[in-house]
Amino acid sequence: MATIGLIGSGTIGGTLARLAVDHGHRVVLSNSRGPGTLGDLVAELGPDARADTAEGAAAAGDVVVVTIPLGNYRQVPVEPLRGKVVVDTNNYYPQRDGRIAELDDGTTTSSELLQAHLPESRVVKAFNHIQAGHLADHGTPAGTPGRRALAVAGDDDEARAVVAALVEGFGFDVVDLGPLAEGWRVQPGTPGYGPELDAEGLRRAAAEAHRSRDTA
Repeated sequence: MATIGLIGSGTIGGTLARLAVDHGHRVVLSNSRGPGTLGDLVAELGPDARADTAEGAAAAGDVVVVTIPLGNYRQVPVEPLRGKVVVDTNNYYPQRDGRIAELDDGTTTSSELLQAHLPESRVVKAFNHIQAGHLADHGTPAGTPGRRALAVAGDDDEARAVVAALVEGFGFDVVDLGPLAEGWRVQPGTPGYGPELDAEGLRRAAAEAHRSRDTA
């Protein structure tokens, strides 16, 4: 049993918390409004869930999920996340997050921004290209024909393996994209963002994103 901290408890965060509890983990939830606003969700999840501040969730988690609007990434606490595996579910939506020049010009990626903010953490991009309802409902046992696949990307091999094990445990095959810089292959606007794809289909979609970017 691991403890999973969540910085952000919206649709994706709440869904991941439910999956984690259902699969035998503890969760520590947080949001921008304070732990007192999370009572209903904690009650729903049961004794393996509790609410805390973002700093508290970061400190408590063996693995910590950051699932907040990208424009707020600088608010993620740094010190309690040193050395930890941090799962980044975020996407860049300029209409919500404001324009970020280095994302607009392709200098970096959204997850690399978070990694730069957390230089001593091990950031892995995951769960960013699936709807919350699908995340809750589309998981199936390993070996199921056509099993849906989700991508992971990260610079630390061990951290990527930890997150891949969570993805598998939640009912999805894993497509390993490699380094964090490759996480853009399933960002909004790419063939892999959103569709229900098995592992082979997701690999093809990632390759198609590569060709599209190279010829843009």
